[in-house]
Amino acid sequence: MKFEELDTRLRVFETAHDLCVLPGLFIVARIDGRNFTRLTKETHKFVAPFDAQFRDYMVSTVEHLMNCGFRIIYGYTQSDEISLLFHRDEESFSRKLRKLNSILAGEASAKLSLLLNSIAAFDCRVSQLPTLNLVVDYFRWRNEDAHRNALNAHCYWMLRKAGESAVAATEKLDRLSVSDKNELLYQQANINFNNLPNWQKRGIGLYWESYQKEATNPQTGEKVLAMRRRIKVDMDLAMKDDYSKFVRDIVLREHPDFELRQLEN
Repeated sequence: MKFEELDTRLRVFETAHDLCVLPGLFIVARIDGRNFTRLTKETHKFVAPFDAQFRDYMVSTVEHLMNCGFRIIYGYTQSDEISLLFHRDEESFSRKLRKLNSILAGEASAKLSLLLNSIAAFDCRVSQLPTLNLVVDYFRWRNEDAHRNALNAHCYWMLRKAGESAVAATEKLDRLSVSDKNELLYQQANINFNNLPNWQKRGIGLYWESYQKEATNPQTGEKVLAMRRRIKVDMDLAMKDDYSKFVRDIVLREHPDFELRQLEN
């Protein structure tokens, strides 16, 4: 059998169930670490509950994803997860879900593995969001999840360091309200949760900013100022309504040709 015949017969089994994100929908990819508790607490023994070195590795991974060929306008990371917002007109790989999921997970896994000098693996899932309001709600959800996770993590590791077992610490926290957890931290470890670094409580945002850079006019040799774009790393994100406005403004800034009504409907 000729190769062309084999190719025609068998390629269909790879592509028969291809699904694509419809035009006009926003693509948001969430990339999660696999077995990162073991990776960060046993293999590498990063400081618990938050480690600045691991934070920087995750930020570098997001920067890599924003520069690996996709039109990504906002990246967000907290703990062992990354969320990426694509430009609404992104057309890479014809918006095929299997391509987006596999390439993003692969790129993230490869980058972090190189940084750690050991194997790290991510999975990926895509949300298809039809409106600007849902995009804003998605990132607000992850931002508020970061806040809850940070409070739980600080309480959990405080109890573990005080001698509690993993099961006992988890069961104790399950019975406590948010205010009780804040009080527990303050009474037992003299930690005011509100005073902890914002990157721990709110996650980290990455987005494009414009700046002027000195360049040379190739025709005249004159020095000129050229506009360039670079990624800004924001470790002091807002919360609640202020964060929602922040995300909304990024989307509108990156879609200057669209009416607000088009984005929301």
